[in-house]
Amino acid sequence: MSSPAQAPSGDQRSQIERRTIAKISWRLLPLVIVSYFVAYINRTNVGIAALTMNRDLGLSASVFGWGAGIFFFGYFLFDVPSNLMLERIGARVWISRIMLSWGLVSAATAFAAGPTSFVVLRFLLGAAEAGFFPGIILYFTYWYPASYRARVIALFYMAAPLANAVSAAVSGVILKLDGLMGIAGWKWIFIVEAIPAIVLAFAVLGWMTDRPAAAAWLAGDEKQWLEEKLAAERAAIAKKGRLSLWRALTDSRTLVLVVIYFTLTVSSYGIVFFLPQIVKQFGFTNTKTSLLTALPYVVGTLGMVLLGYSSDRRKERRWHLIGAALAAAGGLLCVGLFSNPYWAMAGMALATVGLWGSRPVFWPLPSAFLLGSSAAGAIGLINGVGNLGGAAGPYVVGLIRDATGSFTGALYFLAGSSLLAAAITFIFVRFDNVVPEDRIDFLKAK
Repeated sequence: MSSPAQAPSGDQRSQIERRTIAKISWRLLPLVIVSYFVAYINRTNVGIAALTMNRDLGLSASVFGWGAGIFFFGYFLFDVPSNLMLERIGARVWISRIMLSWGLVSAATAFAAGPTSFVVLRFLLGAAEAGFFPGIILYFTYWYPASYRARVIALFYMAAPLANAVSAAVSGVILKLDGLMGIAGWKWIFIVEAIPAIVLAFAVLGWMTDRPAAAAWLAGDEKQWLEEKLAAERAAIAKKGRLSLWRALTDSRTLVLVVIYFTLTVSSYGIVFFLPQIVKQFGFTNTKTSLLTALPYVVGTLGMVLLGYSSDRRKERRWHLIGAALAAAGGLLCVGLFSNPYWAMAGMALATVGLWGSRPVFWPLPSAFLLGSSAAGAIGLINGVGNLGGAAGPYVVGLIRDATGSFTGALYFLAGSSLLAAAITFIFVRFDNVVPEDRIDFLKAK
């Protein structure tokens, strides 16, 4: 008679865990990071294009800010439905569809002929991209235990500041194609930078795996460990009370996360779309402007990854989020206060560390109390409504710039928005750091 199989020892389970996480990361992370990198370039390359596009299309600073930011209204309207569709039909097909849609619309922006068509195309781009970011955040909950999510989100989100850096440099080079085949340089930016999104849509369709159960590339013991680990975490959350979709969308914790994310997004996109113009006002050429614009995002990427690892290691989110928001506020104040361009750029580097560093410590929060379709809907709501700050920030910056002839007042406004995020987190977020499974209690649900 054969003896029953013995459960793996602690050392064996640790080896299985390391092996499993490594396989998942090498399989999934490069693809989603590159995809988000391309998405962010298509979303924000309008900042460099504006150096010549605004003149050609007759866009004032406020109209450009409105057009750049209306992207997020399309994003808001379709974010929750898109995430629910991903939960229903799977990430592989749905993410592929999103990428193909945004690639085509981004390329079509080259055909903008004036303020109205520019604004309409930006709205359509937001509608096309809706669901990509929150879909990937939800997707990570299918594959990574809670104790890994901040560092994984940091690695994923590093695509954003790197995309800003690369887009600033590469778009500046593409801008020099002005007149090639009778096409303006800013139009070439939209055409050339849309091509990778269309190509990657088919790569996602062929490479991405929806759930661990379908992962033929995981060994049996790896799949078992992962499914047991995630099931135990889901059970712990469900034990505290599983929320319906409607309850999740109206839960006080969800609403607070919406407000925090909104204020952080006001600051980040208020800078993203106007940083090239802020740098340009120091008297640099378009080429040097694009290169200098890239530098703060490189620094921001490093800071973001370090904050994500620190947060996971300490199983602490609240003070990491507060510290990131305060760094953003301090950096933006420095940019407004210093007339020396290099001191101002140092302040901007600090601001980007805070703005991007806040993301990996923020996004593990919803999955601490939400599961399934309620998590899909609430993450979509937080991202969709929160990203309306991406419309408000650029629009207010443009208004202040038109009214005062300077970006100084706008920078103080953006610093105040980051400071508000820190204050809301300090007042309303409550953490329980004793529970090892990264359980987070804040704003006890009513």
